[in-house]
Amino acid sequence: MKTALITGATSGIGKATAQEFAKHKIRLILCGRREDRLESLKEELSKITEVTTLQFDVSKKEEVAFAIKSLPENFKKIDILINNAGNAHGLSTIQDGNIDDWDAMLDINVKGLLYVSKSIIPQMIAQNEGFIVNIGSIAAKEVYKNGNVYCASKVAVDALNKSMRLDLNEYNIRVSAIHPGMVETEFSEVRFKGDKERAKSVYKGFKPLQAADVADIIYFVVSRPYHVNIEDLVVYPTAQASAGVVNKN
Repeated sequence: MKTALITGATSGIGKATAQEFAKHKIRLILCGRREDRLESLKEELSKITEVTTLQFDVSKKEEVAFAIKSLPENFKKIDILINNAGNAHGLSTIQDGNIDDWDAMLDINVKGLLYVSKSIIPQMIAQNEGFIVNIGSIAAKEVYKNGNVYCASKVAVDALNKSMRLDLNEYNIRVSAIHPGMVETEFSEVRFKGDKERAKSVYKGFKPLQAADVADIIYFVVSRPYHVNIEDLVVYPTAQASAGVVNKN
């Protein structure tokens, strides 16, 4: 049985990926900040696969290291790492940007990914196998108006994905990035500081991607024969042609 560690597992793409992996009997390490949600998901998925949870903030390096070291023995061999935890805070020009928002995006989207990867990669090197999937965004490929620091954080994820693949090539470790377009999750609600009406308006007039769509793609990528590595995959809803072009007819 393979073991997967998923960050940001309490909602959206992370939660959907956990549910998809469970169907295929992948042992799960669910990570997130909201303990109540972690326990609820564990209760749901424990009926079909082995599950443990780790409650920590990816942006706190001490918490990350401590949590991963505390894993039960039968969960210590991690075969698949899904670096999914991420956030967007605010949507403003660079001159009007909130520095606290900038810090939150860089701390979670970039440094958090690094902290978690750093805690797991040595074990993958030792076993001479593993698969790291980094969840990016179309913002990694195309900077859009008022996206500035969020886009920069996802460009960094794209660069780190390429760097990991080069650095880990000699250790037989697969590395891949999935870059979704507009996905209907809590993403916009977080970006707009809890303004649910504004968040809902983002997805009106067209059919956005659903978290389960992206989870299905992630499972497809990790389930290829080991000699196959889908290294960089951009996924849009049909109605979206680019970061700023969406057919809302």
